[in-house]
Amino acid sequence: MSNETEVKGIGFFERYLTIWVALCIIVGVAIGQWLPFIPETLSRFEYAQVSIPVAILIWLMIYPMMLKIDFSSIVGALKMPKGLIVTCTTNWLIKPFTMFLFAWLFFKIIFGGLIPADLATEYIAGAVLLGAAPCTAMVFVWSHLTKGNPSYTLVQVAVNDLILLIAFAPIVMILLGVSNVLVPYDTLLLSVVLFIVIPLVGGYLSRTYIVKNKGKEYFENVFIKKFDNVTITGLLLTLIILFSFQGDVILNNPIHIVLIAIPLIIQTFLIFAIAYGWAKAWKLPHEIASPAGMIGASNFFELAVAVAIALFGLQSGAALVTVVGVLVEVPLMLALVRISNNTRHWFPDSKLAQ
Repeated sequence: MSNETEVKGIGFFERYLTIWVALCIIVGVAIGQWLPFIPETLSRFEYAQVSIPVAILIWLMIYPMMLKIDFSSIVGALKMPKGLIVTCTTNWLIKPFTMFLFAWLFFKIIFGGLIPADLATEYIAGAVLLGAAPCTAMVFVWSHLTKGNPSYTLVQVAVNDLILLIAFAPIVMILLGVSNVLVPYDTLLLSVVLFIVIPLVGGYLSRTYIVKNKGKEYFENVFIKKFDNVTITGLLLTLIILFSFQGDVILNNPIHIVLIAIPLIIQTFLIFAIAYGWAKAWKLPHEIASPAGMIGASNFFELAVAVAIALFGLQSGAALVTVVGVLVEVPLMLALVRISNNTRHWFPDSKLAQ
C-alpha cells in the first residue's frame, strides 16, 4: 500500500528522470557541435566565471524548495547538531584527502602507463579542486528528490558555505603544494548570492505574502503544487546548456574522460556511504541523513572549474578533470537519489517539528 502511494506521488518527469538526463546530455553535445552559435552567444552572458543563463535556471530549481521552508523550523534545525557534524566532518576532514588519495592512486599508479606523468599531476590537481569544493546549489535539487527537510538542508548548505570561504584555499595549498592559490572570491560570493540568498529571500517573501493573503491551506495545497515540475525542468535545461559548452572537450578526449571518471565515481560513492552510513548509525531521520550524504558526494563545480582555469589554464588537464566532474555528477547523483529513496526504511521517522 505504501509503495503504491509512493509511486503515485512520483511525477512523470521524476519517474523517468535518468532517461531525460541522458537525452539532455546528447542534445547539449549535439547543439555544441552543430549549432555552436548558441553556446557562443550564451557564453557572453557570464560574470565572474558564472553563467547567468545557468544561474537563472538553477534559481528556478531552488526557488520551489525555498518556498517549503518554514523559517520558524530553522531554529529547530540548529538544535539538532548531529546532522551538521556528519556533513562538516565528511566534507572537510575526509573528502579532500580521499579524493587526493584516489587521484594519486589511479593517475600515477594504476593508469601510469596510459597517462604521461606531467598530465597525471594536472589531473590530480583538478581532482583536488573538486574534492575541496562540496556542493552548494544543486544539493537543494537532490534533497528535493529525496524529500529532504528543506530547513535543515538550508542550514547544512549555509554552514558549508561559511567553511568554504576560509578552508578551500588552505586545503588546496596543502594537498597540491601550490603556494599562490588565487581563490576567485567574486565567483564564490556571487554563487552564494545567486543560488542561496536570492531564492531564499524570494521564497520567504512569497510564502509570507501568499499565507497572509490566501491562507496556509491554499499555499500548501495549491500554490506550491504549481511548481511541481519546475525543479526538474530547470535541471534538464541546465544540462543542455552545460553540455553544449563542453561538447568538444567530451568528443576529443573519450579515453581520458573514462580514465578520469573512474576515481571520481569511486570517490562519490565512498563519501556518500560514509556520511549516509554515519547518519544511520546515529539514528538520524532520513530527511536529514539524505542531504548530509548528498552535499559531500556532489561538488561545487563552478568554483572548481574557475580555480582550475585560473591556476592551470583553460586547456590544462586540471580544467579537463573539473569538466568531467560536471559530466559524471548528475547521473551519479541520480543513482544516489535512487539508493537513498530505496533505503528510506532504514531510518527512523522525522523528529523535526512539521
